[in-house]
Amino acid sequence: MPWSSAVADDALRRYLRQQAELGGAEVILPRPLAPREAGRALVVAPARPVAPAGSAGAPAPVAQAGAPAPRGDRRLEFAPGAAPAQPEAPAAATGAPKARWRDGAPPIPGPGLTITTPAPDLLAADAIGALPTLDAVAARVAGCRACGLCEGRTQSVPGEGNPTARLMLVGEGPGATEDQTGRPFVGQAGQLLDRILESIECPRETVFIANIVKCRPPQNRKPLPDEMQACLPFLRRQIALVRPTVLLALGSTAAEGLLGVKKSLGELRLKVHRYDGIPLVVTYHPAALLRNPNWKKPTWDDVRIARQLLDG
Repeated sequence: MPWSSAVADDALRRYLRQQAELGGAEVILPRPLAPREAGRALVVAPARPVAPAGSAGAPAPVAQAGAPAPRGDRRLEFAPGAAPAQPEAPAAATGAPKARWRDGAPPIPGPGLTITTPAPDLLAADAIGALPTLDAVAARVAGCRACGLCEGRTQSVPGEGNPTARLMLVGEGPGATEDQTGRPFVGQAGQLLDRILESIECPRETVFIANIVKCRPPQNRKPLPDEMQACLPFLRRQIALVRPTVLLALGSTAAEGLLGVKKSLGELRLKVHRYDGIPLVVTYHPAALLRNPNWKKPTWDDVRIARQLLDG
C-alpha cells in the first residue's frame, strides 16, 4: 500500500476486506492519487463466501496491480461498501468522528405490517408467559417436549446475549454446530453475522440472539408449522423480557414466524414493520449470504436501516 502511515494502511485494508465480503463493486479513495501512485489501481478480489482462515475458500487478499502480493496471511475482512473515512482530525477541532456505516446508508423506509401478539396466559401455573427471567425461559426450553424436534436434539438452543439489548436478532433454528454447543449462530454463518454486527457498531455482546425454534430440525430443514407454533411462546416471552428497541428478522422463516404471514423476503424487506410496537426489519439469513454473495449488499442496507432505528 502506498500509504505513509501503518495505521492508515491497516484501516484501509480492513475497509477493503469488508467491501469485498459485502459484495461492494467499487472503491472510493479518500484522497487523489499521488504522482507515484498514478497508473496503479487498487484491485479488490470478487466477493466470496466466508470460509475459515487458511481454507481454500477464504477471501483473497487485497493486491495492487503490478505490485507483489502482501506478506503473511492478512485476508480481507468483512466490510460493507462504504468509502473509507478521511484521516481523523483532533476531536477538539471536529467533534466525534462520523460512523463509517452511515456513509451511503439508505433512508428509513415506510411502514409495513403491524402485529399484535396474543396476550399471554398468566393464569396457568406453568404458563410460559409468566416466566420471570430469560434463565427461566432457557430452563423450560431445555425440558420442552412439545413437538417432535426434541427427539433428535443434542442440546436445546434457547438463545443468548445481553438481557437488556437494544437490538434483538431472530433466526430460523439451530444448525449442527449450534446443536452441539447449545449456542445460536456459532457456525460459519454465525462468524459472518458477528462481522456484520461489528461493522454497524453493535458487537455480539451488546445484542440478544434467538431463533424461531429452539431445537435443530433434521438435516437443517425448514421448521414445520406445528413446530414453529410450539416454540413461538418461548420467543414471545424472550422479546417481552428483553424489550429491545429494534428487532431484526434473519431470513424468511424468522419473518414468517414473527409476522404471521407467508410472503417472500422481497415483499417484506425495505419496510419497517411493527411487532407489539417494536420496529422490525427483515433481511437475509447469513447462511444465504454464504451461498449467494449478491445478497450481501442488500443485507448491508437492511442492517443499516435497523441501526438507524436504534438511534431513533
